[in-house]
Amino acid sequence: MNWMLFKRMMVTGAKNFARGGAVSAATVLIMTVTLAIIASLIFLSALLTFTLGTINDKIDVSVYFVTTASEADILAVADQLKKLPQVAGVTYTSAEDALAAFRERHAADQLTLQALNELGGNPLDASLDIRAKNPSEYESIVSFLEASPALSSDGTSIVDRINYAQNKEVIDRLSLAIQATREIGFAVVALFAIASILIAFATVRLAIYTAKDEIAVMRLVGASGAYVQGPFIITGIITGIIAAVFVLALLWPATWYAAAKTAGWFSGFSVASYYSDHFLAIFFILMLSGIVLGAVASVLAIRRYLRV
Repeated sequence: MNWMLFKRMMVTGAKNFARGGAVSAATVLIMTVTLAIIASLIFLSALLTFTLGTINDKIDVSVYFVTTASEADILAVADQLKKLPQVAGVTYTSAEDALAAFRERHAADQLTLQALNELGGNPLDASLDIRAKNPSEYESIVSFLEASPALSSDGTSIVDRINYAQNKEVIDRLSLAIQATREIGFAVVALFAIASILIAFATVRLAIYTAKDEIAVMRLVGASGAYVQGPFIITGIITGIIAAVFVLALLWPATWYAAAKTAGWFSGFSVASYYSDHFLAIFFILMLSGIVLGAVASVLAIRRYLRV
């Protein structure tokens, strides 16, 4: 394709868009709605990822050690756990820190504190809190601890107990909930994506239908398929770009309003902050989506009119 032909397609496509009037405006409006749906899916996906990450961070398994275990031996176990690919993090809590936290939690319960003082010592064990990258991997982590028991320098086990059995039901339920949420989220994204393509296709096809006689004449006089399609593809791309600009502009006030109304709902997730932090990525996604939707919908819609 030479430059003059491409330039002619560009000019004709722009003129077709300008001459379209109400039809072009309606196409831009529908495309704007379509891209707004895609933008909503971006924010929904981000919120879902944030929520699942928050839930995952609240799940852990604790390993408690006998009171005679030395800090060096416990930290050696922590180092072994950190090397496992399933482990996201390990937090060490000494017996003294556990006692201080217990006293703080029961500061208003004088009977409990009095009973603790009468013991004359620290009855709490040092512990390691283990967070897995995926809740389904806790069982393999516990299996590792059981298969390779933590031993002291004299060869005796220093692990007192692991609370996985008590937490297993909760972990399993959360694992199923996370998996189900991801699958449902993917299904919703796919459904809206298909709906968006169908809406864009139907609208562009309506716009091209108004020019069916012009297309038929061009084909009768010997115009190539590329020459006939080119201007309409350019028109579709222009429509997608304008719609993307509208959506990007509307998202600024919409996200700030949504952030103000949902400030306490999502435990720290702000759609406004997410939009400003990821503006370039969202700009690229919406602009590319508008161009692709406009071009593909134009190609599909005009195919039936290329037959004379």
